[in-house]
Amino acid sequence: MGNKRLQGGHFDLADRLFYSLAATYQVVCTDLSDVREVTPEFYYLPEIFLNRDCLDLGVTQKGLRVDDVILPPWASSPYDFVRKNRAALESDHVSAILHKWIDLIFGFKQRGKKAEKALNMYYYMTYEDSVDLDGLEDHLRVATEA
Repeated sequence: MGNKRLQGGHFDLADRLFYSLAATYQVVCTDLSDVREVTPEFYYLPEIFLNRDCLDLGVTQKGLRVDDVILPPWASSPYDFVRKNRAALESDHVSAILHKWIDLIFGFKQRGKKAEKALNMYYYMTYEDSVDLDGLEDHLRVATEA
């Protein structure tokens, strides 16, 4: 498994795994260096929320065993969650404001004063050209790229 190879043959610490939608939302709203994306799978692949192989993913510091992703109370199952997510994404409301999201992600509110005003700023190292990698010593370059 690729995830285990990245972590020296073990899964990452349980607290750092994606185990709860609410916990993940809380972290990304309070930790500016935590940049995560909602991938397309949230809208079509309910199995991403299931630990179908019953892997031992560990226990969090709060004593919670990591298994299937904990979903919001309004979702009765991962299948229901994906169905409702897709319905929201395809709604008239989202269609009417999609251009605003495009401005944040791809357009003029990506960087600079417009991004600041739109609260669309990210940790500086997430921007591709923010660090001169060629000017860094080898060990520091490896850490920065990681």
